[in-house]
Amino acid sequence: MAGTPVSRRPFRRTLLEVIVVPDQAESSPAGIDTSRPSVARMYDFYLDGKDNYAVDRAAVEKVAEVLPEVRQVARENRAFLRRAVRYMARQGIRQFIDVGSGLPTAGNTHEIAQEIIPGARVVYVDNDPVVLAHGRALLAADDNTTVATADLHNPDDVLGHAETTRLIDFDEPVGILLIAMVHFLTSSERPQVMGRLRDALAPGSHITATHTSTDGQSAAAVAQIEAVYATTPTPIYLRSRSEISPFFDGLELVEPGLVMLHDWQPDQEDPGPAPTRWMYGGIGRKVS
Repeated sequence: MAGTPVSRRPFRRTLLEVIVVPDQAESSPAGIDTSRPSVARMYDFYLDGKDNYAVDRAAVEKVAEVLPEVRQVARENRAFLRRAVRYMARQGIRQFIDVGSGLPTAGNTHEIAQEIIPGARVVYVDNDPVVLAHGRALLAADDNTTVATADLHNPDDVLGHAETTRLIDFDEPVGILLIAMVHFLTSSERPQVMGRLRDALAPGSHITATHTSTDGQSAAAVAQIEAVYATTPTPIYLRSRSEISPFFDGLELVEPGLVMLHDWQPDQEDPGPAPTRWMYGGIGRKVS
């Protein structure tokens, strides 16, 4: 089990979740399962956060053996998130649902959106109890931001959660963020999950997503990653660009379309890390 979090400063889903048994058993925080890594806490460690435990840090080391650039990938995702939120806010989006938001970090969705639209409303959604606890503490004084416990695999739970419906008006445009999330959906889950999210939105809404890719990667590296994930409760599905594109079915892709993260509307004032070419990202707009 885990011990005291290290002193570092996230979000999002990690690329790999590896079951690791720590050498020494330590006390577990009440209500928190630290017998196995948490994807949210692992991502926190990737981004130099402090809300992670020994089991998470050990898992990160295992991930790095398979994917040495994983910290850069996490930072690329974060930089893409910031650009995507700014883009949507500049299109007049005043309300956002950040699914799989992970633990709070610098440059959270509500902070970025509210720089452009003061009073922008944000619902953070995650299924990790640590995220719920930390998010509630962080957002206690912000009436326009909240945290909901739900899982992307059950989109009705995301859309219908009391905290979601309290802040989000689905008769108006909404920005949905699925950063490093859709690669956890099977091909058979994709139409139902993405279709349900899309159908719930008003015209003018946007769905943003990033997804790990097989393009440009060796078959051996892809096989290793998927083999590690096959030992966990959360398999990952690496896909080619042509296989990722259907996640945006029914939406009009914003320029430059579905591209590697660093190629999506780069911002010289907020540059991302050196490109890794492991992930595609894009924003789809609901036209009607």
